[in-house]
Amino acid sequence: MNQINPTPVQSKGVVRPRHPNPRHNSQVDVTRALGVDICAHRYREGNVIPREAALIAKFAISRTVLRESIKTLSAKGLLGSRAHVGTWVRERCDWNMFDPDVLAWTLESGIDQRFLRDLADIRLAVEPCTAALAAARRPDTAIAGLRETIAELHAHPSESREFANADLRLHLDIATLSGNPFMRSMGAVIEAALRASFRLSAPTEPCERNAMISAHEAIVDAIAIRDTATAEAAMTHVIHNGLRRHGAAG
Repeated sequence: MNQINPTPVQSKGVVRPRHPNPRHNSQVDVTRALGVDICAHRYREGNVIPREAALIAKFAISRTVLRESIKTLSAKGLLGSRAHVGTWVRERCDWNMFDPDVLAWTLESGIDQRFLRDLADIRLAVEPCTAALAAARRPDTAIAGLRETIAELHAHPSESREFANADLRLHLDIATLSGNPFMRSMGAVIEAALRASFRLSAPTEPCERNAMISAHEAIVDAIAIRDTATAEAAMTHVIHNGLRRHGAAG
């Protein structure tokens, strides 16, 4: 099950993670470390990354492990390679931003307002339509599950993992109810957006919390009565409200 860890680490308006021990030895660790460094622009777009020998020494790994990591990053669009040139960071427009790892590494590298707006743009292009389709296509048995998730939002503190995970589950369940597998595949983007939101600040003020839950409840109410237009408008409101809460609207 997808889960959100809402614990923030903040510095000058940009949220950054606590980094683990810098020594790595598995391909997964090395791929993640390089991915975060690329997403954080420690290795600049268009620039060649350090040579094999330097990276092998840095991570204390074998050449095989490093090459597998480079292959993985290349498949995600982050790196390119050419004989006599080396391996370089590709332009950001070439990165597969729908890849769950790339999204996670971008979150780890630091959350800024541009990233929040970019996520909101793609969510606004998809999620309101997803809610409308869920209203039109949902089975009769689906509403009870959505209501249970709303009850979980009411039951748990806003800064808790349970609250954050209930919020994520509600959005993913609505995507599933749309009956469109492409929309459900947007789950990684939705998860990244909600993780970013909760890392910045959970809606802990009573009026903010109540407004947030009520806005989600309005989506479920519209889906329950198969009101596609209202479901679409309610989802749009939720996304815009999140942007306003973090000062990233506009």
